[in-house]
Amino acid sequence: MESLITAAARALEAGDPLGALNRVALRNDAPSLALRGIAMAQLGDLAKAKTLLRSAARAFGPREAVARARCVVAEAEIALVSRDLSWPVKTLAAARTTLEQHGDLANAAHAGHIEARRLLLVGQLDEAERTLAELSPSPLPPASQVVRELVVAGIAIRRLRAKDARAALNRAAHAARQAKIPALVAEVDSANLILDTPAARLIARGSEHPLLLGEVERLATSTALVVDTFHHALRRQGRIVSLGTRPVLFALARLLAQAWPADVSREALISGAFRAKHADESHRARLRVEIGRLRTQLKPLADISATKQGFVLAPRKTRDVLVLARPVEEKHAAVLAVLSDGEPWSSSALALALGTSARTVQRALDELARSNKVQSFGHGRARRWMTPPVPGFPTGLLLPGPLLKA
Repeated sequence: MESLITAAARALEAGDPLGALNRVALRNDAPSLALRGIAMAQLGDLAKAKTLLRSAARAFGPREAVARARCVVAEAEIALVSRDLSWPVKTLAAARTTLEQHGDLANAAHAGHIEARRLLLVGQLDEAERTLAELSPSPLPPASQVVRELVVAGIAIRRLRAKDARAALNRAAHAARQAKIPALVAEVDSANLILDTPAARLIARGSEHPLLLGEVERLATSTALVVDTFHHALRRQGRIVSLGTRPVLFALARLLAQAWPADVSREALISGAFRAKHADESHRARLRVEIGRLRTQLKPLADISATKQGFVLAPRKTRDVLVLARPVEEKHAAVLAVLSDGEPWSSSALALALGTSARTVQRALDELARSNKVQSFGHGRARRWMTPPVPGFPTGLLLPGPLLKA
């Protein structure tokens, strides 16, 4: 039996789940159940995999803490792949501690990588970095090295560090070739495409063109006044004015910036910021009030002057005004960005990843479904949402992280 278990384990490490099942498919002892569970996970039958792993964890005796911990780690990875972000993270942390205490550093590191990947998905970048830093510096197997470098690259992408992301992906590609697992090679190749896919659009002086991630990164040091639609903020080098909680003011600022150096008519500002089809005196009065509020907010970076037709933006200490916009303008762009990874998501997991309420996400999904931009399967708590990747649209890794002052 020992030789069959060992052979099956080696087959799984090499990415050969069918070879593993050929050796343990008819066995119901605890090690075989665990290996069958991992094999089914690799084949995509996550529900069956979860059932097998839980059966294996129960079958292992009280003295087999390491084996039970490995089952927990495998189940946690299944939860991550199926985007069950509410899976109990304390259970994974306890399993990781058990593995470390018993000297199984490779699987302890794998548990840490799963935890870091979950943190990355929900946008907790600082916590993801700390989790990686806590892991043992001992050499990792090539497959684990790939996972680690993909997390490092994901964090770098979210922080707009293109050079660091490229270096991490190069290391991941090297490790994937060493592992000789086609699925890992494909995952690294897919991640590399992110750096060569437009991450944003630059709008200036009436024209626009796409920007790669590295070009977006360089805007952080630009002397131009940048209207950042990802973070709903205006910035020039280290000075930042956030309008994330003032959508009307940000809409006015964007309209003025896109027209700069020309002015914008009062009718166009009312239509664009207030969504009013016909401007009346009450709209004009409201516009005067909101422009006054925007002047106060933008005082460190720009002024707003009245013209005969409307208003014009007057930037301070710069001669350039740029608008950094998403590659595709969409009301529910953030939801589509997360779903563009091609994985099935529940509405509750989307809410966790986006930092909003489940009800808000559900309304967005219903609207997107009506326009055939997303589709769902399953019912109740098992309902999942998916969409094929949209060409030219950023993946979930490109969702903006926190905008920090320099």
